[in-house]
Amino acid sequence: MTPIKFSKVKELLNKPSNIIITSHLNPDGDAIGSSLAMYNFLLQKNHNVSVIIPNEYPAFLAWMPNCNRILIYEHQQEKALELLNNADIIFCLDFNSFQRVEKFSESLKNSDAIKILIDHHPQPEDNFDYIISTVKTSSASELVYDFIVDLGEKHLINKTIAECIYVGIVTDTGSFSYLCNYEKTYLIIAELIKLGVNGEHIHSLVYDTFSENRLRLLGYCITEKLKVLNEFQTAYIYLSADDLKEFNYQVGDTEDVVNYPLSIININFAVLFIERKNLIRLSFRSKGEFLVNKFAKKHFKGGGHRNAAGGNSYLSLEQTLKKFEELLPQYRKQLIY
Repeated sequence: MTPIKFSKVKELLNKPSNIIITSHLNPDGDAIGSSLAMYNFLLQKNHNVSVIIPNEYPAFLAWMPNCNRILIYEHQQEKALELLNNADIIFCLDFNSFQRVEKFSESLKNSDAIKILIDHHPQPEDNFDYIISTVKTSSASELVYDFIVDLGEKHLINKTIAECIYVGIVTDTGSFSYLCNYEKTYLIIAELIKLGVNGEHIHSLVYDTFSENRLRLLGYCITEKLKVLNEFQTAYIYLSADDLKEFNYQVGDTEDVVNYPLSIININFAVLFIERKNLIRLSFRSKGEFLVNKFAKKHFKGGGHRNAAGGNSYLSLEQTLKKFEELLPQYRKQLIY
């Protein structure tokens, strides 16, 4: 954003306003972390603030400060639309297209409120009033930190906000295993720790709260539902609706499962296929130069980062797996390295 435009955003926030913060469908740690960091910041600026997300967040994030104040659009549609209709400003965090909020998208797009995008995915849509976007960062949460600092409000970043930002950075980098080769990220982490963030405690809250069913589901994924295609240095896991039902699936139970196939030596491309109502959800991960965001966009109506992306298929699970395997030969040269 140019200095002139940023000064306009700063001016907008200098007077109390009705503000909505929203993020993408199936919100992850960065979506919730960035949203709650912004929420807790704007409260200190005396704004009337609400966070609205399309659907449920994972249970392992429920401890986060003011998480209980989040409105779930699919459960509280009437209240969410009322707030949206009265909004002066909408912050759109951790997504680059209105399609990423799905059922909430048309209402969001048609709102007369000023829309401010803060995101780290490539090629953001241009139908926002103000855009803060770069792929050269760990997360949307890191960009929220930068945003607050650039406003000249660093002194308002307290432990509560710091914890939210930390969660966003840690989860979106896979505990610093990807999207983390930026010096500034670690300098920010140091600042957050100075504010009282306990990294070990947060790691335990996020990663050490599995239910027994979730752990058994993970074991089932690895022992029964993992397919390795060595000729393409690719591996995938696939879960049917019946599989999810058997293990009493809860939101967040398949978080990070896609990373397990990628941990196999010489595997450069990993995919997780999950059968949901009326569609198949796909998560893509890669090592090195294979661009999963382009693969997802071209073949599965998706997108994301170069090494981490998502998509959808409206075929059956069996047909989706068949389609995927039939695509691999044309990418053989890119996958073998």
